[in-house]
Amino acid sequence: MINQCGLEPANQTQERRTRTASAKVTASEFAERESYAYQHGQSVSEWIRQTLVNEMRTQRNGSLDRHIFTELVGVQLLLINTIAPLIRGDRLTPEQLDAVLRQVQSIKSRKAQELLEKRANKETVR
Repeated sequence: MINQCGLEPANQTQERRTRTASAKVTASEFAERESYAYQHGQSVSEWIRQTLVNEMRTQRNGSLDRHIFTELVGVQLLLINTIAPLIRGDRLTPEQLDAVLRQVQSIKSRKAQELLEKRANKETVR
């Protein structure tokens, strides 16, 4: 059986919560969080705790996600730089392929970062 949050089995022995972490919020900020928490069947404190746990897990997985995204950008750059000559009927010499691979290795991180920043800017504008 899964608990209301759907993250841990309800019958699993949990470590007892004995520490408190707090933050000051305005009355309107509290009301906003309270409304959201209650809409999701949680107390404010449980919603805040779960939100913090989820954020920490997301941060831990974020570096792997960025690495995978960077590698995907590298694959895309490799394809873009090799398919066009092949479609035209040209052949890449081993030296040309090595040069493309070196170029991709040197720019993939920067290109991935540019794409992420571009996406973040678009989301901020919304």
